[in-house]
Amino acid sequence: MNKENILRSAEKIKDELIRIRRDIHAHPEAGRQEKRTSELVANKLRELGLEVRTNVAETGVVGTLTGKYPGKTILMRADMDCLAMEELNDVEYKSQTPGLMHACGHDSHTTWLLGAAMILSQYKDELHGNVKFLFQPDEENDGGAERMIQDGALENPHVDAAIGAHVWPALESGKIGVKYGSMMASPDRILINIYGKGGHGGVPDSCIDPITTACQVQMALQTIVSRRISPVESAVVTISRIEGGTTHNIIPEKVQMEGTIRTLTYELREKVPKMVENIIKGVCEANGATYEFIYDPHYPPVVNNDEINGFIEEAGKEILGSENVVKMVNPTMGGEDFSYFQLKVPASFFVIGTYNPSKGLTNPLHNPRFNIDEDILPKASAVMAQCAIDYLSNN
Repeated sequence: MNKENILRSAEKIKDELIRIRRDIHAHPEAGRQEKRTSELVANKLRELGLEVRTNVAETGVVGTLTGKYPGKTILMRADMDCLAMEELNDVEYKSQTPGLMHACGHDSHTTWLLGAAMILSQYKDELHGNVKFLFQPDEENDGGAERMIQDGALENPHVDAAIGAHVWPALESGKIGVKYGSMMASPDRILINIYGKGGHGGVPDSCIDPITTACQVQMALQTIVSRRISPVESAVVTISRIEGGTTHNIIPEKVQMEGTIRTLTYELREKVPKMVENIIKGVCEANGATYEFIYDPHYPPVVNNDEINGFIEEAGKEILGSENVVKMVNPTMGGEDFSYFQLKVPASFFVIGTYNPSKGLTNPLHNPRFNIDEDILPKASAVMAQCAIDYLSNN
């Protein structure tokens, strides 16, 4: 199972991987609706001789490759759902479903993980331990990773480590990016209802104005990042929607505010919502208003495991060359529910570059013209396969 064999195996399946990816891209499915995609995945895994479990957390699929020799189990994950947006690419494999598009690259994730299964299944008799290939629904909305864990995806056999990867249009095609420590933020949501006393806009002294109060809350919340958190730590407190009132001469009874809190560590994630509520409470009390604060914790932050990162980094160097492995310096304030696996087992998430201006591939994720450099598909499959081999060989 040397790297030359892995690379040759990957190159042989390149055309098939491109075909699979284009098929999935043309038929995007929203979270918990990935029936066609999961059927495609399950059929391919069965064709490879893997033990396959379907309908995990509704539409998830888990394929298990059992090596000839005993050992640990590594899980490799891909997400399958798309985004609710219209595709504007002019390609033959453009989305055939109005209002849905694979603009976040999950079609690629699914494809390169199938490619890793195609490669590793050839070396089953040389493997020590097991590889679980997990295809997850609903990453974009409600955290399909957590539901798959609750449905037993980490057991039978028990998973000892996990790896996941994401396309990354900010990184040059053919390179991978590895981030030590905190990599992605927790994309938590907040809802604030501020209640006042409505009345005539010409006599504000007889009212309690929730609009004025909401404006003060919005401004005061900005002091959390600038004055309450260390300058060497990162956090975001954003109010993205304020709604209240019906016309020019009526002070309303209520204003609603909605936004997000983003933190990169478990510790800061615990502290910031309390800071937010303290400010809301103080401002409302000063204005005679009352409030309701709803904090909706979404995904935990993605915090990578150093040991697993080491396997990813070395596998990348083996397959792509050291010049194509980038150590990322800055985290991103975007979120990823791969973090749920990290709460359970040593796990790391890395990125695979797809930026290629010579092919016109420069658009960001979640853009209606986002597309990938398909040359990355066999390379990504080879890196994933090498990660699994290296981990199992060393454990």
